Amino acid sequence: MVCRVSTTLAPAPVPAPARTAPRRRTRVLALPEARWALASLLAFLSALSLDLGGAPAWAYGPLYAVAYAAGGWEPALEGLRALREKTLDVDLLMIVAALGAASIGQVLDGALLIVIFAASGALEALATARTADSVRGLLDLAPTTATRLTGDREETVPTAGLAVGDVLLVRPGERIGADGSVLDGAGEVDQATITGESLPVLKRPGDDVFAGTLNGTGALRVRVGRDPADSVIARIVTLVEEASRTKAPTQLFIEKIEQRYAVGMVAATLAVFGVPLAFGAGLTDALPRAMTFMIVASPCAVVLATMPPLLSAIANAGRHGVLVKSAVAMERLGEIDTAALDKTGTLTEGTPEVTAVRPLPGSGLDENALLALAATAEHPSEHPLARAIVAAARTRGLRIAPAEDFTATPGRGVTAVVDGHEVRVGRAETPEGADTTVQVSRDGTPVGTLALTDRLRIDAAPAAAALTALTGTAPALLTGDNAAAAARVATATGITDVRAELLPEGKVEAVRELERSGRRVLFVGDGVNDAPALAAAHAGVAMGRAGSDLALETADAVVVRDELAAVPAVVRLSRRARRLVLQNLVIAGVFITVLVLWDLIGHLPLPIGVAGHEGSTVLVGLNGLRLLRESAWRAE
Repeated sequence: MVCRVSTTLAPAPVPAPARTAPRRRTRVLALPEARWALASLLAFLSALSLDLGGAPAWAYGPLYAVAYAAGGWEPALEGLRALREKTLDVDLLMIVAALGAASIGQVLDGALLIVIFAASGALEALATARTADSVRGLLDLAPTTATRLTGDREETVPTAGLAVGDVLLVRPGERIGADGSVLDGAGEVDQATITGESLPVLKRPGDDVFAGTLNGTGALRVRVGRDPADSVIARIVTLVEEASRTKAPTQLFIEKIEQRYAVGMVAATLAVFGVPLAFGAGLTDALPRAMTFMIVASPCAVVLATMPPLLSAIANAGRHGVLVKSAVAMERLGEIDTAALDKTGTLTEGTPEVTAVRPLPGSGLDENALLALAATAEHPSEHPLARAIVAAARTRGLRIAPAEDFTATPGRGVTAVVDGHEVRVGRAETPEGADTTVQVSRDGTPVGTLALTDRLRIDAAPAAAALTALTGTAPALLTGDNAAAAARVATATGITDVRAELLPEGKVEAVRELERSGRRVLFVGDGVNDAPALAAAHAGVAMGRAGSDLALETADAVVVRDELAAVPAVVRLSRRARRLVLQNLVIAGVFITVLVLWDLIGHLPLPIGVAGHEGSTVLVGLNGLRLLRESAWRAE
């Protein structure tokens, strides 16, 4: 038996003309299910008024027929298609029950069943459409055109045709056409649709911007950094649509027993019909009782109990920049009881910054002169440490002089001629504490050192604390970095279980060791070396901005906004979804049990049985949609 449960959140996006405002929510009458249900209801009410008013049968009979046809043709067709595939569909059983009622003269009761059943289907369709709207609305925020700069010329082009490296002009009040970074200009950008921040964020050269966010003040020149089809918004919609087509283990279990339940229910219905007849009951008494039993024993509410909460949670997480790849993944995230975190790129930003400038006595240099000398030598280099040194010099407003005869030796550093002196910048032989230490030499003589540290994320400590509160156990830190660097990060985040200098297989073994002790592990990482641990863990989350393609592919969920605080948030959301699934199963079970016992022990009127069955189905569907609300994402 299959109930009509749609699991498709949104259709594939179709090119549309330029829009100035996001599309509104789906109107009720825009759904064909709602239009047919309304037609059935109007025909039923018209027939009922004539029937109760004493009009002849030829006056209200055709109206009842219209009510049957308008509300029943689509479920009847779906039921016959399912039957052709050797599957029992509750739609067909409901139509059979309505026609059975009409055949024994209970035309009004049968029509009422059709009307309520059609209304229930319309409400389910509306709930599914509203879920789709919440995701599809993100696409509506992305502009369809952008202003591309080619030399000194401006041209308006479709955003779908933009390529990585294109330069866009974004004027005040315009939406940004693609993910990228600011080349020139400054402006306050409203990015609440992507990051959820309530206030506009000041964007300067070098800052990242997202497609669909609104530039409030100041013109920006933005270099496209990601193909439009791979933008944050597009990835959210695509992955949520893919997730909507998967089924969670709870749903799969329900579907596994569903057909067996259906066969048993049909057999029980025949018994409810045949046994009273065998003991002398009349057909007009036995058939309505059997039809009512078939209706109230149908497992529609049970089938609908699982997917709406999980799909709503996936859609909500997608709106907040966490792409959960499947309903299976969403369910598994709520089952974890231990977290294990990578260091570089996860707890830290993965980009070094200069934390100390130390001139050597007798070098004749102060801090600024030493930093400027190192930055001049490093300026042509693309190495991350070189970029950090140059950035530090520019932050202090230091002059970076031209360098000559630049050479870079992998693993050893760079050399260049600066103002007639040979300057060498490379890693120091003896590191200072947990920092990366760079030694600066002039004409072969050391003149000072620079200390660089991978900057800790500002939300690292709160995220670790939140995961501790959720699981009851402090996270473990699994890193390939040295013990001193790992200890520094662990101290700053309150982590006590530290495992440093691990190769990829070492991280996998650490995850498996935790799971052998009975734990369900959530692993959070970003690099290629994290992919095996992401795959081995009960659930894996990849940090999206700096994450490797392999890590993003392997993980169950991706944090596209690179906010570590989103990890405990999505775990909380998953747990709420699991609680709602349990609530729904209890609600469905109570309704079925009460209605079945009422029908078997007493006399359950067909209209009340229909209302109870369809009401429970709608109730569990709407209960699951509560997770679409903004409040479902926030911490309790």
